[in-house]
Amino acid sequence: MAEEGLLASPDKSSTTSLLSEISNASTRPFVLAFTAFSCGAFSFGCIVGYTAPTQSSIMKDLNLSIADYSLFGSILTVGLVLGALICGKLTDLVGRINTMWITNMLVITGWFAIAFAKGVWLLDIGRFLQGISVGISSYLVPVYITEIAPRNLRGAASSLSGLSVGVGISVSYALGTVVAWRDLAILGAIPCLMIVPLLFFIPESPRWLAIVGREKEVEAVLLGLRGAKSDISDEAREIIEYTQHVKQQEDVNGHGFFKLFQRKYALSLTIGIVLIALPQLGGLNGYMFYTGSIFTATGVSSDVGFISTSIIQIVGGFLGTVLVDISGRRPLLLVSQAGMFLGCLGTAISFILQKNNCWETGTPIFALISVMVYFASYGLGMGPLPWVVASEIYPVDVKGAAGTLCNLITSLSSWIVTYFFSFLLQWSSTGTFFIFATVMCLGIVFTAKLVPETKGKSLEEIHSLFYDSPLEDSTIF
Repeated sequence: MAEEGLLASPDKSSTTSLLSEISNASTRPFVLAFTAFSCGAFSFGCIVGYTAPTQSSIMKDLNLSIADYSLFGSILTVGLVLGALICGKLTDLVGRINTMWITNMLVITGWFAIAFAKGVWLLDIGRFLQGISVGISSYLVPVYITEIAPRNLRGAASSLSGLSVGVGISVSYALGTVVAWRDLAILGAIPCLMIVPLLFFIPESPRWLAIVGREKEVEAVLLGLRGAKSDISDEAREIIEYTQHVKQQEDVNGHGFFKLFQRKYALSLTIGIVLIALPQLGGLNGYMFYTGSIFTATGVSSDVGFISTSIIQIVGGFLGTVLVDISGRRPLLLVSQAGMFLGCLGTAISFILQKNNCWETGTPIFALISVMVYFASYGLGMGPLPWVVASEIYPVDVKGAAGTLCNLITSLSSWIVTYFFSFLLQWSSTGTFFIFATVMCLGIVFTAKLVPETKGKSLEEIHSLFYDSPLEDSTIF
């Protein structure tokens, strides 16, 4: 049974030395590619973290109402929805590198539109363009990194690029306390400008080359990524043979977006959608965009809060990067979700204490610790790992469609939480975070029951275990 393959014990031999794998993978094309896409992820983080520390200054300088600023904060997710709708088709049609060119130009344009805005309309246009880019990049970056990284370094490489998102958020938080909002927007464009020269030198994904019929280029790209002395014949053959198998299946079962809804994809589609939407429904964007409001409401200094959460999220992300290819994806997801649950619960209790004037000296500290636990836990696993798992479990013939659907679901859930968060706080601050805590608790149960371990397997092995007859003694869990 395929399910038995998914639920078996992990192969302990997969815990290869991380430093050794990094040394072996440090070829120039891989380093340049990883650097470029990590800069893109960093820029993504800068975009997400921009609104929280700049809220009061933007509203004051441009004379915006709460409704105007809520639109500015939430229009990012409107762009996210549009980006989500086109991300899979675009990356499959023009390739990973050309898609990166497009997203990079959108971000640069968006930052300068915000920096030179004299009214709300240009501010919203800039944020909307950034949203489109983020919607595409949230799918593009983990997929590309997953497709070019060696199997025993895939989790760490993807998590490290995910850590760049957290670093970008943290840098925005920290700089936002000392830099004017227009200057912060100009600084946000710098990572994208750094990416431009790198894009001329980085290779296309070998798996995308195989799926579009450019098999002759696959070995050359792999040789560049793995090093001239590496034996890449088995890896190239596995990629090409599996791609040919997928194409044969397309001839039998058809192709297109609705192929994704065949019964054999039900488990993987559910896993991807739930894992990726879970942080949003668990209050992530509420914390990200309105952290200042949370700190003010519980009596915490905004500057202290922003700097503390920035540091702790980086620490959590770094720890997750080190552990992901040692402990595996699933244990980190469970620990991360448990931490986010405790963070939401602690935040809810802080509001109860503040409302009833109990423990007045300790409540701000407790609130700060709760928010820090939430962000540290998010950085540890639920930040990078949902997209890492999603980029691993879908075969190339439905990866674009699956990425589009997962991205669309998370964008819609992100918009809902972002737009209604202020209204939820007015309804009941305590109730809002109890709802988020409940969502994270349900996520723990879901992950424990259904999410597989993908550590140490090639993408083709993972896909075979999900969708084909499993090889004897092959395991994912």
